[in-house]
Amino acid sequence: MKKVKILGSGCATCNQLVDAVKAVIAAEGINASVEKVEDIQQIMAYNVISTPALVVDERVLCKGRVPSREEIKEMLMAKPQGCCGSHGTKSSGGGSGCCC
Repeated sequence: MKKVKILGSGCATCNQLVDAVKAVIAAEGINASVEKVEDIQQIMAYNVISTPALVVDERVLCKGRVPSREEIKEMLMAKPQGCCGSHGTKSSGGGSGCCC
C-alpha cells in the first residue's frame, strides 16, 4: 500500500490537492492511504517551504502547486526508486544498510 501525505496549512489549495489525490486513487483503484499533514514542524521536516506538497512513500514529489490529475496518477503509479525499487527483490545482504 502506498502512503500518501498532503502537506499544507489547510488552505483552499491544499484541500484541492487532497480532493484531487483522493479522486485519482478512487478512479484508478490504487491501494493507498491518504494523510493530511498540517503541523508546521512536520512539514518543515520534509524541507518544504511552499505548500501544498505531495509526498508518496516518504518522497516529496511535488510542492508549491496542484498538479494535474494525470500528473498525480503518474506519481502514484510510479515504481519505487532506490536500491530495492530497481531490483524488485530483497535479500539479506551484507550489512551495507541497503536491503538488497
